[in-house]
Formats: sequence, structure tokens, C-alpha cells
Amino acid sequence: MHVANAQQWFSAARPRTLPAAVAPVLVGTGAGIALGGFSWFRGGLALIVSLALQVGVNYSNDYSDGIRGTDTDRVGPMRLVGSGSAASGTVRRAAFACFGLAGLCGLILAALTSWWLVPVGVACVAAAWFYTGGPRPYGYAGFGEVFVFVFFGLVAVLGTTYVQAGRISLTAATAAIGIGLLACALLMANNLRDVTTDAAAGKRTLAVQLGEPLSRRVFVLMITGAFLAVAVIAVRHPWCLVALLAVPLAVAPVRAVLGGARGPALIAVLGATARVEIVYAVLLTIGLAVYG
Repeated sequence: MHVANAQQWFSAARPRTLPAAVAPVLVGTGAGIALGGFSWFRGGLALIVSLALQVGVNYSNDYSDGIRGTDTDRVGPMRLVGSGSAASGTVRRAAFACFGLAGLCGLILAALTSWWLVPVGVACVAAAWFYTGGPRPYGYAGFGEVFVFVFFGLVAVLGTTYVQAGRISLTAATAAIGIGLLACALLMANNLRDVTTDAAAGKRTLAVQLGEPLSRRVFVLMITGAFLAVAVIAVRHPWCLVALLAVPLAVAPVRAVLGGARGPALIAVLGATARVEIVYAVLLTIGLAVYG
């Protein structure tokens, strides 16, 4: 008991969600290049911050959901605490270690650019922990998508743009909206998969509150909104239209969600949505960099 192996720790880190951490850094870097700024070192630090926060929030969710007993009946990837594979304290320390790494790299970025990044970083860590942690987790009240949109969309893209170029732009803000919507679609797919078990456990995610039919339509609207953002960006940066090449990848997850996919079938949707986001980000970054 409490002897989770490396594969279990990797699974609990939920690698299918990691594109949500990589994508905003790529796009923020592309927007920075369009503004005339680029640094491998700063971009690398921003990527570590984003990935560490994503893994940290995943381990934090594992810990918080596990001690509340909401992971007893799982459809998705295994959970360390809920399955008894690791002690809750160990998982909590792993989450804090990730947050600590994010904080250290964030401090270096702040020293290189501006100290106003420090309170932004503190807000990121607090939002990550209180998503499912604390006495009143906001993720249990349907605000998870707000967290994802703000921190893995607006903050991550615009923060990366700022550390690369020293300023932000309307283009960067529009791109941040697109990335934020795709990150929200990723979370919506995840919560649709768990809607029955979450409702039974008293976890009132947005999918639980909206109900399955409306949640499925909202998922499609999120995907659509992300591609509309590309069209807006292309008014000033025509090369960014290359990001529309990611549209065919969105067909399968949209069709599955609208077709009523449930439970384990939505695990494939989660992976497909993650692929849409990372390909969208890579192509949009190329479009922005070519312009730059």
C-alpha cells in the first residue's frame, strides 16, 4: 500500500491535459516575436512555469478529491489517493513541489522583466490550489472553466508575450481568448466524462449544472470560438489563417460529443481535443512568427 510506481505517478499527472500548458506559451511566444521580441531562456522558463502549474493542479486535484472521497468511482485515469496507491500527504507534497518549481522560475522571470509578475504568480498558485482545495473549492461550484480561461488562456499567453517582448498587443489578447476557449473545451470534455459520478458526489461542475445536452453544445461553441479568434487575428496577420488547418482535427471530437459519447468514450475526446489545441497553437505560432 502507498507504493505508487513511476507509471502511476505519470498517469496521475494527467498527460492528456499538458497541451493546455504548452499551447499558451507557444502562442505567447509567437505574439512576442510579432512584437519584435524573443528569448529562448525566457520562453523556456515560461514553459516550466506553465507545465509545473498544470501538473501541480492535477496532483492537487488528486489529493483534494481523494480525501473528500469523490474519486471512489472513477471513469477516467487512475487517481493516487482515491485508489490508495499513494498516501494523501505524499501527493500533497508533490503538488506543492510543483508549485514551488513554478514559483522559482516565475521569480527569475520577474527579476528579468518586472516584479509585478510576482503577485500574478501568487494568484496562479492560489487559484490552482483552491480549484478543489480548501473548505469551499470553486471547482465544485462550476467555476473551473473560469479558472482555466483566465490562467491557461489570458494570463499564460499574455504573460509569455510580456516576458518575451516587454509589452502585449490586441493580437496577443485575441490569441489568448482562442487558447483559453480550447483549454475550456478540454475541461468540459473531462467534466462531461465524469458528469454522473460528479453529480453523485456533490461536485457541481459546470457540466453538472448545465446538464449534458447544453454542455455538449457549449463544448462545440468553445471550439468554434477558438477558430473565430483566428479569423479576427488574420485581419492584421493573414499568415495566421494557417491555424485553420487544425479544423479537420476538431471534427471527430465535435461529432463524438454531439453524438452523445459518454463515460470511457469521452477519454478519446479528451485526447483529440488536446491534439486540436496543440496543433492550433503550433500553427498559430508559426503564423505570428512569420509575420514577425
